[in-house]
Amino acid sequence: MTPRESLDAMGWNARFDAAFEPHRVAGRIPARVVAEGRGAFLVHDGSGSRSAAVSGRLRYDSNGDALAYPAVGDWVAVTLGADDGTGTIHALLARQSAIVRRAPVDHANSVQVIAANVDVAFIVTSLNGELNLRRLERYLAVAWESGALPVVVLSKADLDDDVAGHAVAAESVAPGVQVIATSAVTGEGIDAVRAHLAPGRTVVFFGSSGVGKSTLVNTLAGEELLTTSGIREDDARGRHTTTRRQLVPLAEGLVIDTPGLRELALLDGDGLASAFSDVEAVAARCRFSDCGHESEPGCAVRLALGAGDLDADRFEAYRKLEKEAHRAELANDAIARKAERRKWSAMVKGVEQRMDQKYGTER
Repeated sequence: MTPRESLDAMGWNARFDAAFEPHRVAGRIPARVVAEGRGAFLVHDGSGSRSAAVSGRLRYDSNGDALAYPAVGDWVAVTLGADDGTGTIHALLARQSAIVRRAPVDHANSVQVIAANVDVAFIVTSLNGELNLRRLERYLAVAWESGALPVVVLSKADLDDDVAGHAVAAESVAPGVQVIATSAVTGEGIDAVRAHLAPGRTVVFFGSSGVGKSTLVNTLAGEELLTTSGIREDDARGRHTTTRRQLVPLAEGLVIDTPGLRELALLDGDGLASAFSDVEAVAARCRFSDCGHESEPGCAVRLALGAGDLDADRFEAYRKLEKEAHRAELANDAIARKAERRKWSAMVKGVEQRMDQKYGTER
């Protein structure tokens, strides 16, 4: 396989190729980020994998913005070191999709990119006591806003006594989304998951810790590519094993495995309309476009709730996520405004210092 054919197998396409032209002229080569951990990156340039570090210029231009920093799945412009075979990442190509969450409160950045340039987002939740519909709604909202196609995967079906009932429950909060019950033990649903793979296509498995993401990847691969652990006896949950995000090439396509998420806060509300299309469809029938669904006349939502046509818990979850998204958007705007003020303040101080040097402080 030639380096170009290898890049194509890694997901390279005509759109990325056209966008890369300025970097090609500058003597850089394309590569894809296949792993990251503690600021270090592993990239694949079509000839092989190598470690790479972010250039000082890119670090400066990013201004601490995690969205402007490389993540697993990104296509980047790289130069190679003269002797040691390492690389330097100079730029990111525009992403076709990105799964992004508002970072945990103890994280240095305000946002976190879970995976980039993903075609299908598999939301994995296990059927042995972990299934939580409200959490699933949250994951769906994040998946929809990513630009990837969401698919719900119910893992460990062999440990559940009511697979069909739980599948119906998941479908009720995932309108328009395929729900697949799977078992790595019996093979149930694996072919349905595999059907989403294709050469050059990237899928990601994300969900809480211990739901069996790595086991599913190993099952698709037909071998033990990723380390897994057994189920704990005290709560029937799998042990967390994945410690970093990594892109794994399979015969049929590409898979990104991610560590389990302790929390998944919305970055904005872009995915809510798709995740709650049933609620949005009812709200569209309200007399007023800005209806608050409380005491306004002609409120179709209150009418549907009273008639039992709209689930009250689901509507309450929608309102909760809507408020959370609104707060996140306000916070992000505040962060952006503060960063812009710091930038202009630094520029003004720089001008004043140069003026002082040229004309003196008594100008």
